[in-house]
Amino acid sequence: MTDPAMRVLHGATKYTAPGAAATHWIDHLRTSHMSLGTYSIPANGTDDQGPHSEDEIYVVVTGKATLDVDGQRVAVDSGSVVFVGAEVPHSFTAIEQDLTVLVLFAPPYSGRG
Repeated sequence: MTDPAMRVLHGATKYTAPGAAATHWIDHLRTSHMSLGTYSIPANGTDDQGPHSEDEIYVVVTGKATLDVDGQRVAVDSGSVVFVGAEVPHSFTAIEQDLTVLVLFAPPYSGRG
């Protein structure tokens, strides 16, 4: 199977309430070299992820929080773009507003960490 030359990802920037879970993840695209998904965490919620085996780029679409990357903290909000290396501990904390984050993984995401 070959990777798509183009694909429009409808809804990739939409916040999705987690329901009974702490967070919500939608896998939108997976190719042989990368993958893309939307990660949603409600205001005052808890980020339940752990380190991943892939490099990742976070693009904050909506919301306001702090991103803790191996003890280094940075405030993020709409428009923030942050690179996190593979295997580095990280999590969103102090989530002040519902958070919607596009997440680009390379190589493709292998599963929830």
